Amino acid sequence: MQKNYIKKHIAATLKNKHYWITFCSTFVVAFIAMLIIFNNTEVNASVSPTDMPIENIENEIYSEDFSEPDNDFIADDEFWSDNQVIEPTPDEETRENTIVLESGDTLLNILTNLGMQYSDANNIFLATKKVYDPRNLKAGQELQISMQWNIPENKLISINSISTEIQKGERVIVEKIDNDNYLAKIEKDELIQELNSATGIINGNLSNAMSSQNVPASIIANFINIFSYSVDFRRDIKKGDQFEIIYENYITPNGEIIKNGEVIFASLTLGKNKIELYRFEDNNGNADYYDKKGFAMKKTLSRKPMSFQNARISSPFGRRFHPIYKQYKIHWGIDYAAPKNTLIYAAGDGVVQVAKYNGGYGNYIKIRHNSEYSTAYGHMQKFAKGIRPGVRVKQGQVIGYVGSTGRSTGPHLHYEVIHNGKRVNPLKVKASASENLRGKNLETFKKQVAKIDSTYQKMLAQNNAHTNDKLASLNDNNHSSNIN
Repeated sequence: MQKNYIKKHIAATLKNKHYWITFCSTFVVAFIAMLIIFNNTEVNASVSPTDMPIENIENEIYSEDFSEPDNDFIADDEFWSDNQVIEPTPDEETRENTIVLESGDTLLNILTNLGMQYSDANNIFLATKKVYDPRNLKAGQELQISMQWNIPENKLISINSISTEIQKGERVIVEKIDNDNYLAKIEKDELIQELNSATGIINGNLSNAMSSQNVPASIIANFINIFSYSVDFRRDIKKGDQFEIIYENYITPNGEIIKNGEVIFASLTLGKNKIELYRFEDNNGNADYYDKKGFAMKKTLSRKPMSFQNARISSPFGRRFHPIYKQYKIHWGIDYAAPKNTLIYAAGDGVVQVAKYNGGYGNYIKIRHNSEYSTAYGHMQKFAKGIRPGVRVKQGQVIGYVGSTGRSTGPHLHYEVIHNGKRVNPLKVKASASENLRGKNLETFKKQVAKIDSTYQKMLAQNNAHTNDKLASLNDNNHSSNIN
């Protein structure tokens, strides 16, 4: 019924005259307005004047050459190039921090105390351990740490890198390579070998004379050890005697001394007797000191196998009044009084037979040198690292430290020499020279001696010229002062 009503209403409207007049008038007005707008408005179309089809326009857009972008556009490959520096957001910054390790500190607790998650800190620990064990870090050692820091929240975001010097001229560096991984490496300074020379007059003892010429302590000890096989530094050195030396230093490019090298040339003038020794290493890597003719200076056994060459004899070999038993007994060695922990050397090349606590001898070592000779050392404070029965040692190698263990009234070295099973006086043993140079080794050695002598003469000339310049400058200053 309602549908019939709607149909009747629409039919009545269409037959209405006023309806058609209104419709036509509105259409005409709208049509005229559109003509006016299109005739008076300039339209800048993006199509080309050649009426290029829309498909061609799209192709042209996507094939446009971006090899030379304008200043307002940066292509993706340029934005992510290796040289592009991505600045941190305003909310974060890179901080450099130096941490000095204290007793009990570890790499893990330092990193976790900074705010790092344990798992991330452990990644750094494991990466570092591949080149250097972090457990070897010591109190007083410095860690340089580069960190990414959240400024608003005042907390650590991540560790960029860590570095620490593990010895002079050598450091371990750990760097972040991605979000979870770190890479560690050992970095060493490039070292330069430098030759130094020194000469001086001995007015007191040799060590003081060499120290006054800025000779390093380790070089002085080496120098003394070289001559200890034939020189008694307590009795043989007199006032007015002279020393000469050429030795190596290893320095960084900026001139910092990292370590001392070998003594190349050593000379002692004792009264009218001058002893000159040259270091030579053969093709097998064996190094020793020889005189100009290639004769070895090293003896079979050292008479005083210790670093403190001024040690006095507190008890000689033979019959003596025993300080503990309070009666006369045979003393089967020589006692050298020396400060506690003084270095004790092997008196010659050989094999350790005994290294243990041995009753009245205290800490005791016995070394077999050959089929004839052995030596023994008593009352040691402790043994050197690695010294045990069966170990082969070299003459001059540290085997222990002076002490007062066993039956002893004070720190000293009890030193024995055993010849064919019998203990003999160490001061009366006839020392025979080591193997002398011959053949090609001797020929090479003599050429090396000539080079060392030439080098030494040049160094002396430079030193003398430098000394003369200083004296001339001093005289000029004094002359100017007198004129004024």
